[in-house]
Amino acid sequence: MTVKVSNFENEDRKIISRLGNFSVLEHLRDMSVAPGNAMDHYYMAKMGVCRRQLVVDLDGSSSLVTQAGAMQWMFGDVNATTGLKGVGDLFGKMVKGAVTKESAIKPEYIGKGRIVLEPTYKYILLQDVGEWGKAGMSIEDGMFLACEGSVEHKIAARTNLSSAVAGNEGLFNLSLRGRGIAALESNVPASELITVDLENDVLKLDGSFAVCWSTSLQFTVERSSKSLLGSAVNGEGLVNVFRGTGRVLISPSAPSTSSLFRTTHN
Repeated sequence: MTVKVSNFENEDRKIISRLGNFSVLEHLRDMSVAPGNAMDHYYMAKMGVCRRQLVVDLDGSSSLVTQAGAMQWMFGDVNATTGLKGVGDLFGKMVKGAVTKESAIKPEYIGKGRIVLEPTYKYILLQDVGEWGKAGMSIEDGMFLACEGSVEHKIAARTNLSSAVAGNEGLFNLSLRGRGIAALESNVPASELITVDLENDVLKLDGSFAVCWSTSLQFTVERSSKSLLGSAVNGEGLVNVFRGTGRVLISPSAPSTSSLFRTTHN
């Protein structure tokens, strides 16, 4: 049986990036809006605020793991599984989900065909996990969208948990490692992200501006100055500190609190 798909791309919808079997479809202009919202959507489109969808073509050589409820439609000989390998695996994934704010059970799709995920107003970043080294990459809470089944999911803990609590930061982050492609949801486009490559050096950030970073880096939350008086004088207080050799992707602005950027499938 052959499936023929027409009008997937047109003057209003274009594939804007590809990496491996992963593609990002961007809705350049949304014509199916109510008259009362037309003006808002017009100016949103002018600012590049539009819907995007992850498209994955499976060829049978690898599977796809997604956030729960993220799939919109698919075709071909593709089947969904829980990806669970037993009771122990279920317990482990529930623990990971509880500490990283990700869905505990992520569906895994196997076979040959195409999968299109639900649209999001966030930007979709495609990353080759293998390029982040043996230890892999750690990501901020809620950023995971999908990855190839060959990518491992681990928990990365802060080096000093007490200071993380004091800094109102999470204690754990989701870490991805191995070989394969991962798709992440970001509040800022890839073109605005700042890349910092450290070689036995230190990076300090006043706030949660790190989008993802090499898990090999030592990640702590510390006072910006060695003394309490110094921290009070410079007005910074606690900062996120990355030490060692690795890469950090930095957002130039604080995460948006707009309802447009709240994912509905997590």
